[in-house]
Amino acid sequence: MDSISALQHPSAIIKYFSCILLLLCLFSSAFAQSKRDITTFISTLDVATGMVDTVLSTNQHFEAPNWHPDGYLIVNGMGKLHKLDLKTKALSVINTGTATENNNDHGISPDKKWLAISHNARADTSKKSYKSAIFIVPIEGGEPRRVTPEVPSYWHGWSPDGKTLAYCGERNGNFDIYTIPVEGGTEKRLTSTEGLEDGPEYSPDGKYIYFNSYRSGHMQIWRMHADGTNPEQLTFDKNSNWFPHPAPDNKSVVYLAYTSDQKQEHLFGKDVKLRLLNLADKTVRDLTPVFFGGQGTINVSSWSPDSRKVAFISYLVK
Repeated sequence: MDSISALQHPSAIIKYFSCILLLLCLFSSAFAQSKRDITTFISTLDVATGMVDTVLSTNQHFEAPNWHPDGYLIVNGMGKLHKLDLKTKALSVINTGTATENNNDHGISPDKKWLAISHNARADTSKKSYKSAIFIVPIEGGEPRRVTPEVPSYWHGWSPDGKTLAYCGERNGNFDIYTIPVEGGTEKRLTSTEGLEDGPEYSPDGKYIYFNSYRSGHMQIWRMHADGTNPEQLTFDKNSNWFPHPAPDNKSVVYLAYTSDQKQEHLFGKDVKLRLLNLADKTVRDLTPVFFGGQGTINVSSWSPDSRKVAFISYLVK
């Protein structure tokens, strides 16, 4: 029986249209999920009082604030970097030239003259062209200069002297921590344990690199000497702990805690909270109640220059 004759049979017609209806329902459901309304709340938090000030709420999806001492935040959204003035609440795009697919791993140099960005280097012709590489651009904007030849590489820290970048890189299927001179060159691998390691950030005195690691079988906060030696575990709880950011005064570290075990993932849309590690006595306390966030909340350092506040992002999804 040919296909046309088959469709003339009543039972075949019923089955045919039932399949079409099912496909339409599945498509409608997927479309509805992709069109969910997301509200982004960009806020600052006083670490002493717990007071939260929401600077901006918007239906655009923004991530990962950096705090510039001139009174503005840098966030990423839609592949671009944006400046958010803390007084006027005005948003403006930072010109990053050909780097138009920037993710949430970006940050300000110690001298405040440069911005490190992580951008999908689509202009390359190699097979790795769609993976993140690290570039630097002038803080006021300009054409990017590539630093890391290997991909994927995700920026997370500047050394205090501004000469070295620390980052997470995936090489041969394993994510580890690397450093490289700002001027470029050969990368140096600092970790080699099994399991993901991410979020490397220098202490203000340059003695340590703080990072999160799965080497114990649970994501926790660690630190090591800046040359990669003497690793030390700093948190030991049931949360999945990510992205440690030492304060400019070098007295504490703020980090993101997922309230359930996320294994080696740091997904968007989870229950999280911000916590503070006191470096003098290693005690930890909650800075916030549980809120909706995760990826994009505090991927990179967002401390105010006076160490009194941190900026962070939370979300509402309908």
